[in-house]
Amino acid sequence: MALVEKRLLAEHRLRRRQWRSEDLVAMRASSNCKIAGILFLSGLAAAMLAGAQAKGIPAHGPAIVLFDGKDMGQFNTFLPSNGENSDPNHVFTVENGTIHVSGTEMGYFITKQEYKNYYLRAEFKWGEGTFAPRAGHARDSGILYNIQGPNKVWPRSVEFQINEGCTGDFWMTDGAALTGVGVDGKPGPHITGPAGSAVKIDRFNKGPFKDEVGYRDPSNELEKPHGEWNLVELVNRDGHVWQYVNGKLANEGTDAFPASGKILFQSEGAEVYFRDIKLFPLK
Repeated sequence: MALVEKRLLAEHRLRRRQWRSEDLVAMRASSNCKIAGILFLSGLAAAMLAGAQAKGIPAHGPAIVLFDGKDMGQFNTFLPSNGENSDPNHVFTVENGTIHVSGTEMGYFITKQEYKNYYLRAEFKWGEGTFAPRAGHARDSGILYNIQGPNKVWPRSVEFQINEGCTGDFWMTDGAALTGVGVDGKPGPHITGPAGSAVKIDRFNKGPFKDEVGYRDPSNELEKPHGEWNLVELVNRDGHVWQYVNGKLANEGTDAFPASGKILFQSEGAEVYFRDIKLFPLK
């Protein structure tokens, strides 16, 4: 074979190898883009699902934003040690779009306004710390609502319990009352919280409970794993209340007393974060 022909053949083979290499790189890039797209869409779907409204939420108007991630202007704070809106130890701070509750003191942040007939939604996640008198116990907080009396720990209210292993329980405090509705839809007894104390109604299908840090319900845990955000939703309509945890109906009651009032978020011996707090008036 002539020298020129050999050289042309060698160049042709080299170009074919280069083309194959370029095609392989392009194929890999295309595959990586497809994988990235699938992962993005999966993450987006998961995020949408995490924030999805529970089934059964009634028609409602536009949101009243109680916490916009920037300031706590819709709330007052209360600590027994310092009274209203005095927080020298920074039990309540706004951090990275959340309200960080240190849990180092008993107290709460409470709406300035009273509300009636609404749908409330908020997200929470646990921090790490637990503190006296609940150091080492199951992390504890809660949303108390239908508050009409003076500030104290704890005011007359119905509580949406937020507690490791039993989030979704009702607590009736200091004269508040409620008729629990069972998972079968049948009403139970009308229960009134004792003066200066409280009594509870367990959430639906609640398993055994141990008051120890990190506890998980072995048979019906509604919370996500520790450190993840949980969605809690409350419907309060003319004294008929429904409590949802991560999209599941956790508890239901009727004949609530009081049936309207302010709403507070607790500091109760555990570090916890709240975000995306919104209230929607019912139509």
